[in-house]
Amino acid sequence: MKKAVLASAILASLVAGTANAATVYEDDSKSLSIGGRAEARFNISDANKGDDGTGNAFKDKSRARINLKGKAKINDQITAFGKYEVELADGKKELSKVELDDNGKLVSTYKEADKVQTRYVYAGFDTQAGAFSYGKQDSAQVMLTDYTDILATFGGDGVDLVDGNKDKRENNFLYAGEFNNFTIAANYIAENNNDEKDSDSYGIAAQYAFPFGLSLGAGYVNGQDGTDVDANQYNLAVSYEFSNFYAAATYASGEKGNTDLTGYELATAFKMNKFIAQAAYNFKQSEKSGVKKDEKDYFALEGIYKFNKNLRTYAGYLFNQIDGEDDELQVGIRYDF
Repeated sequence: MKKAVLASAILASLVAGTANAATVYEDDSKSLSIGGRAEARFNISDANKGDDGTGNAFKDKSRARINLKGKAKINDQITAFGKYEVELADGKKELSKVELDDNGKLVSTYKEADKVQTRYVYAGFDTQAGAFSYGKQDSAQVMLTDYTDILATFGGDGVDLVDGNKDKRENNFLYAGEFNNFTIAANYIAENNNDEKDSDSYGIAAQYAFPFGLSLGAGYVNGQDGTDVDANQYNLAVSYEFSNFYAAATYASGEKGNTDLTGYELATAFKMNKFIAQAAYNFKQSEKSGVKKDEKDYFALEGIYKFNKNLRTYAGYLFNQIDGEDDELQVGIRYDF
C-alpha cells in the first residue's frame, strides 16, 4: 500500500534512492544508484477506437523506466543531490484528434508517440533547514494529491484542476522541509515560452502526520495556464492508516480564466499478505456562465499481487459514470530493479 501519509515522503523522493535501486558506487561522502522498472500492460476499451470507431479496443501501453540518483556530502550541514529519470516506450501511433472530412464523415488522425520521455531531471542541496532544488520535478501540491493517487491503473484525475498543481513541472524551483511530524513545501514555476502548460505559478503545501495514523494537509497554487489565463486552486487532504487498512480523501476548488472548477478523489486500500485490494472514486466538474459539466466521474477497482519486492501483477477496471463515455479494463505485470 502506498505510504502517502509519511511526513518525509517528499524529502525522500528528492534525496533518497528508490527501494529496489542498485548501488553503483558508495563511500562515506557520496553515492550513486540506478533503478527502474519494466512494465508490460494493456488496456481494453471502446474508447481506444476513437470517435469514428475505426480503431482497436485493445491497446498496448507497455513501458520501461530508468532512473539515476546521486548524492555527495559537501560538509556536515550540506549534501548535494540529483536525479534523472526517463521513460521508454515503443513509439506506437496514438489517437491525436477526430474531425469531419469534406463529406461530413468522422476521420481519426493518429500521431507517433514519443519513444523517450524525460520524467524528472533536477539537482539541489539538502540542508538542516530543508531541501532546495531546481529542474523538472513535482509541484509542492503532489505531497497532497498522492494521498489518494494510489492505484496502479487508474485515478489521479479528480483534483489536478490547474497545471501548476501537477507533477513533473519544468522550470520548477522547489523547497521542502520536514520538522518532526510537520512537512512544508513551496515551489515556483518560471514561465516556459516553449510550452504553455508550464506558465509561471507558485504554490505552498503543508501536512501534519499524527502518531496514530491520521494525516492532514492543505495547499494553494496561483499562476497562469497559458497566455493571460489566470488560474488558482486550493487543496485539502486527509488520510488514515491502521494496520493493513488505508483510506484517504482529497478535495480541490479553483478557477481557470472564467471557469470555476471543483473536484475530489476518494481512495482506500486493504492489504492481505501479498495481495492488495484498492478502490478509488474520481469526480471533477467545471462551471462556466452558469453551465455545469462533469469532466470526470468514475469508480475504479483494482487488485495487486506482489510475488516479492521486485515482481507484481495487477488488474483494474474503471466504471465510467458519464453518459457516452466507456468503461476500461487494464492489466499489467511489472518488474522493479
